[in-house]
Amino acid sequence: MPIEIRRFGVGHRRAVGPSGSIGLTGQVLHSDGRATISELALARDARIEPHSSPNTTWFIVVEGGGWVGVDDEWTRIAAGEAALWPADLTHTAWTEHSEMRAIVVELAGADDRDTVVGRADEAARAVTPTRGIGRLAERAGSLNGADPGDGEPA
Repeated sequence: MPIEIRRFGVGHRRAVGPSGSIGLTGQVLHSDGRATISELALARDARIEPHSSPNTTWFIVVEGGGWVGVDDEWTRIAAGEAALWPADLTHTAWTEHSEMRAIVVELAGADDRDTVVGRADEAARAVTPTRGIGRLAERAGSLNGADPGDGEPA
């Protein structure tokens, strides 16, 4: 099967978002019964109208920054940060003086981590932990003529 390439970004976006959203464009990269993955671009002074979804969603900022909110709580967000939008809670994002680009991953259904983590915790408690015994290996030789005991190489 050949590698499938999806183009996105400038020239591939269209107006998207819940009714009432402004300055928002994007493109769906993938959608099936498990998840929908989209790229979104928020212009300056853009807004994703507050809305809810039955699905758990990650809003992953890859460029710029702005604001995100869930119910009555809101905070700043910037490139390299991701916000979790829980299922069935009202959420939003907006910009003021900058633009923001994000990858949005909408997972089918509500977050099931509590169920999975609960089972993992039960299994972990059933195993009696033992303390490991060991030590760091000795450094052999030198690195670029440096003495291994001198710490990090320059």
